[in-house]
Amino acid sequence: MKRISFRTAGESHGRGLTALIEGIPAGLELDMKRDVDPELKRRQGGYGRGRRMQIESDQAELLSGVRLGETLGSPISMTIWNRDWENWTTAMSHEPPAEDVNPKALRPHYLPRPGHADLVGALKYDRRDVRDILERASARETAARVACGAVAKRLLAEFGISIGSHVVSIGPVEVEIGELPQDINAAADPNPVRCLDGDAATRIMGEIDRAKERGDTLGGIFEVVVTGAPVGLGSYVSWDQKLDGRLAGAVMSIQAVKGVELGIGFEGARRPGSQVHDPIVRAEEKPRSGGIGRASNRAGGLEGGVTTGEPVVVRGAMKPISTLRKRLPSVDLRDGSEGDAAVERSDVCAVPAAAVVAEAMVALVIADAFLEKFGGDSISEISRNFDGYLTYLTERGFGER
Repeated sequence: MKRISFRTAGESHGRGLTALIEGIPAGLELDMKRDVDPELKRRQGGYGRGRRMQIESDQAELLSGVRLGETLGSPISMTIWNRDWENWTTAMSHEPPAEDVNPKALRPHYLPRPGHADLVGALKYDRRDVRDILERASARETAARVACGAVAKRLLAEFGISIGSHVVSIGPVEVEIGELPQDINAAADPNPVRCLDGDAATRIMGEIDRAKERGDTLGGIFEVVVTGAPVGLGSYVSWDQKLDGRLAGAVMSIQAVKGVELGIGFEGARRPGSQVHDPIVRAEEKPRSGGIGRASNRAGGLEGGVTTGEPVVVRGAMKPISTLRKRLPSVDLRDGSEGDAAVERSDVCAVPAAAVVAEAMVALVIADAFLEKFGGDSISEISRNFDGYLTYLTERGFGER
């Protein structure tokens, strides 16, 4: 049974976004300006973002679930107000339009964009104006996800689990990755494209500039790394309890993500087993894995749907954004005539931001699995359960039982 669940609501140019997260235990210290707002700011960054990010300055307003700086165990609700709403009050009004309103003020779109939810949504929900679809399908919704994920990250941090991300490639440029720094975000965030290779970053920014000149967009690959997760999160006994499946589904749900792999993923399918599986070794310095570790981590910290105690490594492949200034062919939903797809204000590249969103989604899944294993209604109760498990791992030994 899920211990943590969340929902988001709101449209891209509506009044704001609402985030609701349930299952966070009581007694967790939580401060919006310290724990949530910095994550929202990270999501807004990255070379290649559009003008919208210059308008918004995302901050979360807490509505419920916290009293005197600590969570209550009840649902936590937050709102992120859209500053751009003031420019869209007519187009996004909740009321029927006035009879004398200029139709252009409603900002309709009738030519769906290839690669976006425009057309399939219009057919599914019986709409002509794809504005009704794109406002919710927009990746602006991920700001609310990041707010929920920030709460989950705060919970995990209480137990020594941290989550970071970095960009592996954008367009044709691949980043040379050596040994990852202990604090990945501290190293990646100052970089304009959130990669750990300065030379590659320069080449990537050049590719983004050239794509912008062509009226095109670029996608790429990001990597999320979880450190500190103990052995034993997740389960192999039922398909929907496997943690690798839960992580893949969460990351795949992010707008424009079309592929997910754990560890070496698809590369492992091209190698023999002797070059894929991680040798098991004694590792007394790793109490969270019972003093037993892996000589490598090609599995990405998961075996059989269960964490091994090694870092959990998840990669996501993001396709290029669907809004192109060099418009692709489309069909007008009013009369079936051929035309060029609509253009909506958008980014050239949002892979660095997608990595931050993926951190949030991974945090929500890992936090859910953590509470599934060590569940309780308060931080103090969970701490007792967790400490008892770590003691068991330390004292378990290798003798007969």
